[in-house]
Amino acid sequence: MQQHHIHDLCKKNLHHYVLLQTVNGEQIDGIITDLDDQYVYLAVPNRDNSEREERQPYPYGPGFGPRPPFPPYGPYPPYGPYPPFYRPRPFGRVILPLAALTALSVLPWY
Repeated sequence: MQQHHIHDLCKKNLHHYVLLQTVNGEQIDGIITDLDDQYVYLAVPNRDNSEREERQPYPYGPGFGPRPPFPPYGPYPPYGPYPPFYRPRPFGRVILPLAALTALSVLPWY
């Protein structure tokens, strides 16, 4: 009965920013992106940098020693090559079983 009630709440709030509470007291906030009979799928904001790849500085120029005799990929900065562009992912994905949820609250976007 509780699982059916939580399923209905999740279905009603699909694509909304919510706060979910699990049976062990953990609270998870995110956007409900999908729902099936057993699981709810959330897009949760990434708040840590554990998945962040470390950027490598450009290996030539001031503080990095002499330039190599031939450019490996074309002219030197400011015309190229540049270090790889790093763009952190703003959201991660969490899949929770409906049986593990006890409460759902809708949160404001701001």
